[in-house]
Amino acid sequence: MRVLAHLRARTDTAYQNDYHHKLRGRIWDALEDTEYESAHDTNDPPGFSFSNPFPPRDMAEGDERTLIVSAPQEGLLSAVATDLQESPELNVGEMPFTVEDLTPITPDVGEPGSSGTIETGTGLLVRIPPWRCDDYGIENPGEEAVYWRPEHTIEPLREQLESNLDKKHGLFGPEYLPGPSETDGDLFEGYELLKTFAVPLQVTTDQKLTYVLSKWQFDYTVTDDHHRRHLNLALDCGLGERNALGLGFCNLVEKRDPYGEPAPEVHG
Repeated sequence: MRVLAHLRARTDTAYQNDYHHKLRGRIWDALEDTEYESAHDTNDPPGFSFSNPFPPRDMAEGDERTLIVSAPQEGLLSAVATDLQESPELNVGEMPFTVEDLTPITPDVGEPGSSGTIETGTGLLVRIPPWRCDDYGIENPGEEAVYWRPEHTIEPLREQLESNLDKKHGLFGPEYLPGPSETDGDLFEGYELLKTFAVPLQVTTDQKLTYVLSKWQFDYTVTDDHHRRHLNLALDCGLGERNALGLGFCNLVEKRDPYGEPAPEVHG
C-alpha cells in the first residue's frame, strides 16, 4: 500500500540529495502517539519506506514534485496521510513544499503466471555479516559487516535480500503462512545492476555514515500466491536495510499478465 503526495515547491531551490534524514523525521512525527511509534526505539524494520521527492532536479517556485510513502500497515499510512493533510507544509531540509493532494495506490505484481520488473527507486543497502564472509569467499579484515559490491557476485546479495524479507514477513505477514525462505524458488529470476555508488547519510542527529549502495532492476515471474505475497511485501516495505531512511524503496516499472500482454497497473 502507498500514499502518493502531490507537492508544489514554495520557492526557488536547489535539489538536496541528502533528503533522507529530514523526510524520515517528518514520518516519525506523524506516527507520534500512535501504535506505530514504538518501532522507533527498536532495531526491527518499522515497515515503512519512501521515495525521493521526484523528479530530482532543481526547482522554481510552483514546480511540481511527487513523494511516495509505502507500508504494509494501512493504519500507518492513514496516520501519515492525516498528518500531511492537517499540516500540508512539508520542509525537506532547504526544500520547502506544500502538499496539494494525496492519492492512495496499491501496486500488485499480479496473479500467478504474471511477470514484470521491479526497480529500486532509491539506493539499495545490502551488508554481509562478518560470520558469512567465509561462506562467500569474501575477505573481511575486521568484525564489521561488509557492504555488497559487484565483485562479491549475486549469491550473497540474493541470500541477504531473502533473509531480510524473511524478517519483515515475520513482523508484518500472517504467522500461519510461509516466508520467502520457506518456499521453493528464488524471489527474482533476473538481476540487472544499474550502478553502485557511495553516499554520506545523516543516520542520527549526531552521526553521519557513508554507505555503499546499488540500484537494480529485478525481473520476476509469479509462481504461486505465496510468491505474489512476498513480492508485494517487498513493494510495501522496501528491500534491503535502512528502509526507514528511504533506502531500498521499490517501484513496479513493468508488468505483464499470464498471457504476456502488458498489464495497466504499474506505479513507477
